[in-house]
Amino acid sequence: MAQVNHNYIAGEWVAGVTEIANINPSDLSDTVGLYAQADATQLQNALDAAATAQIAWNKTGLEKRYTALMNIGNELIANCEQLGTLLAREEGKPQVEGKGEVYRSGQFFTYYAAEVLRQIGDNADSVRDGIEVDVRREPVGIVAIISPWNFPMATAVWKIAPALAFGNAVIWKPANIVPASAVALTRIIEKQDLPSGLFSLLMGSGSTVGQQLIESPMVNAISFTGSVPVGRGIAKSAVENFTRVQLEMGSKNALAIMDDADLDIAVACALNGAFGSTGQKCTASSRLVVHSKIHDAFVERLVEGAQSLVVGHALEAGTQIGPVASEAQLKANLENVALAQKEGGELRCGGEQVERATQGYFMSPAVFTGTQNDWQVNREELFAPMACVIKVDSYEQALQTVNDTRFGLTSGIITTSLARATHFRRNVRTGCVMVNLPTAGTDYHVPFGGRGESSYGPREQGQYAKEFYTHVKTVYTASGLPA
Repeated sequence: MAQVNHNYIAGEWVAGVTEIANINPSDLSDTVGLYAQADATQLQNALDAAATAQIAWNKTGLEKRYTALMNIGNELIANCEQLGTLLAREEGKPQVEGKGEVYRSGQFFTYYAAEVLRQIGDNADSVRDGIEVDVRREPVGIVAIISPWNFPMATAVWKIAPALAFGNAVIWKPANIVPASAVALTRIIEKQDLPSGLFSLLMGSGSTVGQQLIESPMVNAISFTGSVPVGRGIAKSAVENFTRVQLEMGSKNALAIMDDADLDIAVACALNGAFGSTGQKCTASSRLVVHSKIHDAFVERLVEGAQSLVVGHALEAGTQIGPVASEAQLKANLENVALAQKEGGELRCGGEQVERATQGYFMSPAVFTGTQNDWQVNREELFAPMACVIKVDSYEQALQTVNDTRFGLTSGIITTSLARATHFRRNVRTGCVMVNLPTAGTDYHVPFGGRGESSYGPREQGQYAKEFYTHVKTVYTASGLPA
């Protein structure tokens, strides 16, 4: 009998109205556990407790806040191997990537622990004599965090850590197919000396508990990462209560490979960006925009590299590409492979469901050539180990192609020309730009976010996070003394 894992509400582990099974995508016979599903009453209990706890937390001394966040971060780092294995088991990314995700999650907490001690305001003289101006930041209140399945710990943590650091209460609803990582993180947070109810974990479907959460007038801010349709729905619901929102949504990132590119760097960056984490990254480079002069040589080496990638069980040594996360995702991926062929693309390798020793959602990485930027497979986010090559004849055409999308999260260029690199980073319309690097891979101490339908609201990460998790208060004080 699989273990039943409960929700964490108002400082207590609470049974749900139902449970769902969490299945290992590398081995469908392996049930990771059963996970409670919350209802509206439990959500309201969490909200009521959060309202009281947030007031107490905001009055808590900075060193106590610092210690709590630092302890969480250090424990994540110390246990990254064990927790990374659990993450890989439930999500499907290779174990080494799971370990890295947990380690990075710990770094987010230690970074924001330090930010607790750097909460310094501004002051100025008024334009009026005898008046001083003080500008400070205060927490927004209760923050609803809705996180995705592809980075079940890291994406949640880069929201939870700053929310707590800046004095807020948190109610977290993780993606329903990756609850094990959520429970593991919550058990670490539970150990800290936090006001009861400051942090609650509510597992459940987005259409029920998720929708009720974002519609609650008690929620002061919503940070969401997921699809464009869901993000648009959250924005519509939030505006009814004038709840502030931070939305990280879809992407269709492109890597431009110029005729002067170092092919070793180009192929390595393309393989990493397109197929890392099984292509299930919002920063994945699913469009490869390649100059015609090096197109054939690049494609030959790209196909060779893709075919050499080891697809296997996430916990097996040597696995480079694990299974996709779910049956629904595998079905969508195979449909997109068929669509690319129907639109006229040439499948150079992969794109097939593959069998391994255990039954799972395994798929070989696909490379298509001869594709056009206006095809559906080059317009929509795929979240698949699938790269489409688009041939161009000039740098100018490459830049135009990269920018021809309704998204704008990340982009990259591979070139040995400083002039081209400079022009590209100044003129490409994305929130993050990579030069001679994969499009995937960002740092935690600098802002992250995009343009267009990729992002809406203030940036995440680094000191920019305070723009979302705090209000600005400007105070005018008369000195009371004659000039």
